[in-house]
Amino acid sequence: MTRSADGNDESTGGPSRRQLLKIGIGVAVGAGAIGPGAPSAVANGPYDPTSPTIATKVKNLSGPVETGPLASPWTDLGIPVRCPSGSMLFVCGDTFDGDQVGSADWRAPVGLRSSSADLNNLRIDGSVGGGHANSLVDEPHNPVGDKFTTAIPSDVFVVDGVMYMHLMRGVIYDTHHTDFWRSTDNGESWEYLCQWPGDLHGGQFQQKTYAVADDGYCYVLSTVFNRDVQSGMLLHRVRKESLGNPDAYEPWGFADGGWRWNAPAPTTVFGTRKWGEMCFRAMDGKYVLTWLNMDPLSIRAMVFALPTSDLTRTLEQTMILSGAPGQEIGNLVASPYGGFVIPGSTFGNFHIVVSQWYDPKNYRIMQYRINMLS
Repeated sequence: MTRSADGNDESTGGPSRRQLLKIGIGVAVGAGAIGPGAPSAVANGPYDPTSPTIATKVKNLSGPVETGPLASPWTDLGIPVRCPSGSMLFVCGDTFDGDQVGSADWRAPVGLRSSSADLNNLRIDGSVGGGHANSLVDEPHNPVGDKFTTAIPSDVFVVDGVMYMHLMRGVIYDTHHTDFWRSTDNGESWEYLCQWPGDLHGGQFQQKTYAVADDGYCYVLSTVFNRDVQSGMLLHRVRKESLGNPDAYEPWGFADGGWRWNAPAPTTVFGTRKWGEMCFRAMDGKYVLTWLNMDPLSIRAMVFALPTSDLTRTLEQTMILSGAPGQEIGNLVASPYGGFVIPGSTFGNFHIVVSQWYDPKNYRIMQYRINMLS
């Protein structure tokens, strides 16, 4: 993105992200834009693929046309979850009304709903709040110095007919604490369960994503929530009936010469990286992890047999690469982030939600179909 001396984006004439942050919407509204000029190399390690996969954009899920009637023309993340009712709820991050990002009615998180959960027929036609998408939980966006707090979702999932949501609280990328909620009415209302301090495990328990297994456990991968910070990736497990009990989360770690559950402390399962958004799911008898990789910039996936598989020796598949505005084709996306697996996906028909933000009027969630490697 080219900016003039006054900070405007020369390609659009609008205010740059830096200006937006200065004029009243905090340190980094939304999960954050990534410049389209960032590196887009495919390979970064011995287990990277030699070429990217084939990707096809299905549609925009949000925007002035798609979600403007719900007072949510500008939104991101859109973590998808199939509700017990059969509808699909997209839990979004920082959301605005008005003529551009940051102009009016800041809410986070919000729930936008597709009455159909069919991968071929997703269309947001409702919201939690009816004609005006309301915040799912209270978030007043309190001032902290010259910045503001927000509530960024990192995961939403269903266990035995109950929906769960994990939020990262505080100034974005400076997480004060995270909290955990549940809903028994398809996401219409949420009950607080518990919270964790932001500095737990060196901050590496901030961004959490849950794979719901068929062995009675949920498996949890976590990292620091800050794209500019090197973070390990930790693995925990928790019994499904104990999701809301922080003391029930068992760390996977290397101790006494071997790996085991309930180690004295969790050990990173994937070295250290600068991580963006993540999504961990049990699917088709295996596990899949998708994530925003910061260096080189891409949205990637790995497929493995067990939650405890050696991720350092697992093939990394590049799904989405960074492209330039107006030159997007195939898997090239300007300022991509997110990459959440859409329920109903299979390895032969794999769909993700990709976010985009590169100027005040290009801030949206989109549906992409990926030809996966298994």
